[in-house]
Amino acid sequence: MTMDVRNISRVYFIGIGGIGMSALARFFKNRGAVVSGYDRTATALTATLEAEGMSVHYTDDVTLCDKETELVIYTPAIPAGHTELNWYRDNGYLVYKRSDVLQWITETMFSVTVAGTHGKTTISTMTAYLLRETGYGCNAFLGGIAVNYGSNYWSSDNDTAVIEADEYDRSFLKLFPDIAILTSIDPDHLDIYGTATEMEEAFIQYTRNIKNEGTLLVKHGLHRGKELKGPHTVTYSLQNDAADIYAADIMQEHGGYVFDVVGPGWCAERMRLRIGGMHNVENCVAAIAVTQMLGIDVDTVRTALDGFRGIRRRFEYLVNTEAHVYIDDYAHHPEELAALIKSAKRLFPGRKCVVAFQPHLFSRTRDLADGFAHSLDMADEVILLDIYPARELPLAGITSDIIASRMANPAHTVLSKEGLLEYIRSAKPALFITAGAGDIDKLTGEIKTILE
Repeated sequence: MTMDVRNISRVYFIGIGGIGMSALARFFKNRGAVVSGYDRTATALTATLEAEGMSVHYTDDVTLCDKETELVIYTPAIPAGHTELNWYRDNGYLVYKRSDVLQWITETMFSVTVAGTHGKTTISTMTAYLLRETGYGCNAFLGGIAVNYGSNYWSSDNDTAVIEADEYDRSFLKLFPDIAILTSIDPDHLDIYGTATEMEEAFIQYTRNIKNEGTLLVKHGLHRGKELKGPHTVTYSLQNDAADIYAADIMQEHGGYVFDVVGPGWCAERMRLRIGGMHNVENCVAAIAVTQMLGIDVDTVRTALDGFRGIRRRFEYLVNTEAHVYIDDYAHHPEELAALIKSAKRLFPGRKCVVAFQPHLFSRTRDLADGFAHSLDMADEVILLDIYPARELPLAGITSDIIASRMANPAHTVLSKEGLLEYIRSAKPALFITAGAGDIDKLTGEIKTILE
């Protein structure tokens, strides 16, 4: 079934405070629908949704539901026994997952989707930002908050959508893009997929869903790359000139970069990115490639990119002074941690690099403990917090100590959150990083105050 999302006037969200769900809620609200919903806990994001005119409650209580809603949208993170979700199902309401609604959007709009184990939030935000700021226009459905706008959603009269394609719960297999970006296929979410091979098969299927005459923009050199094929396939890379599109003449400048992007028959010269991380240069190559596929003038793209301020919790500078640099990042996979630490040490050589990492999910920690240990060994000193459980119950024997026990670098310790703050007060590190997808970000304000 495909529903015309433009004609829906009343929507109820179960899990409205999720980063992906809130983008959809804003989409419907922007189009004049009455939007309300439930979430487990109040957050800064749900407070913003309420300020924007959406009614939100925090108790699983049928008496608080919108009984007149036309459509109920839920996140797969909601437990099967949720009272409201089952009441709507039992009473004949239209109940769909978030991924179903995104599918309808890709079927009715020209769609750019961004998938991969790493980089998808950054590339989708960069791409949507460039389309907006160059005047091309798009509807953006993002998994992070763009610093420029303080939002994960924006609209346009142009029926073009930029969508972050989430591999969790195989959600991205419902999307039908015109341009599909694929950044990586490293193993993750093995609680869903079971094996790395099964996850790779899902990414291969993602490339099979591209519309006729559509394009796959895929990172050069990916494992099983020959099986990743769209109607048209274009490769990109950080600076490997064997790719169709790549960066050249990269120079560090004030914690960011200036570089050229070389493509088939075109060159975007002197592009300036004011956020750190060489991996973000590579992400920017993909975003700029999309602008050229859409025929946007290079000079207009250059001007727009210069104003890009990044995404919250993606190599985000919270302090950047002569005495202290403090970077906060969402990194929650070994490859992301490695890219984060490597980039920070390259940008700020000579400073002792201290990383505080909060593992996310017991299953991910169990499955990727060796990889986490290896990546964290790149730092000069490591502080591990307790595992953030998210949707999971504890697993026997799986704690942050499992990572610590496999690290070769002896300069590591496991601390409580208060212990971490005490460490910051006494050590005042010159280069400090907080990383993780849990609630470590709740400490960032106090850490910033200490280091400033």
